[in-house]
Amino acid sequence: MSKEKKYLIVIDSNSLIHRAFHALPPLKRKDGEIVNAVYGFLLIFLKAIKDFKPSYIIATFDLPKPTFRHKKYKEYKGKRVKAPDELYSQIPMVKEFLEQFKVLILEKEGFEADDIIGTVSRIAPKKDPKIETIILSGDLDTLQLVNNKTKVFALRHGVKDTILYNEKLVKERYRGLRPEQLIDYRGLRGDPSDNIPGVAGIGEKTAINLLVEFKTLENLYKNISKTKKISDRIKQLLLDNKKIAFLSKELAEINIKTPINIDIKDCEWGVYDKNKIMEMLDKYEFFTLKKRFMEMIGEENKSIGENLKLW
Repeated sequence: MSKEKKYLIVIDSNSLIHRAFHALPPLKRKDGEIVNAVYGFLLIFLKAIKDFKPSYIIATFDLPKPTFRHKKYKEYKGKRVKAPDELYSQIPMVKEFLEQFKVLILEKEGFEADDIIGTVSRIAPKKDPKIETIILSGDLDTLQLVNNKTKVFALRHGVKDTILYNEKLVKERYRGLRPEQLIDYRGLRGDPSDNIPGVAGIGEKTAINLLVEFKTLENLYKNISKTKKISDRIKQLLLDNKKIAFLSKELAEINIKTPINIDIKDCEWGVYDKNKIMEMLDKYEFFTLKKRFMEMIGEENKSIGENLKLW
């Protein structure tokens, strides 16, 4: 039996669309339709396919409805500025491309795309131990999911500078914290982008130092009264905000048991009609992307030919 890895790419679609929209100039078609987010999304999409040569692909989306986190904390994401209509109008266009590529699209009312991503990343290796999940994202919220079977292919600057986070790189970025500790980190530090409060007065350095020492939020509070390794000022901040700290951790934690049904066969990559994709790229006037797509097809055909020779 072959021990070769099979890559499953799971796309955090909304985060990529937002990143592409804000990173690229307002690219327009001849009819005046703004399509910069679609262009950027496809640019990243094709790069990931070229880099990983996946066996499976899934695209996840957020739905414009409250989630279970809003029920726990009504101010969750409450300070986000509404994105321009020109961004939202491009989401159906991205979905149209994904549908033509025969990519399975997953959404779940009451949950975020991150929850679907987390659940898929834990289900996939159980379906097939050879599967390694690559999360394609425009932000770092999913780093908590990184393990020996899951990595995060994230954007750093714009839409061309990428980094593949494994456990080692997560620990380097957060100065010793393991991926699973990032929910404890946000419990202490909070997350302004999602309006997760954290403990007021606890900064990045302090949060990391506390977790390097005590490992988890639970262990920190279990030992807070008897330890001499925390200053009186920090102790008081922690005690005054204990409920907020645990609420923040709960809000930051990705649900890896989202109620979704998935058949890995429905996610197989490569069954699309290549001519229809080229027609769509022409329709959107993405001529540079069409060239890249044709190069990708050529590489896939070459790979298939080499495999046939082995037989």
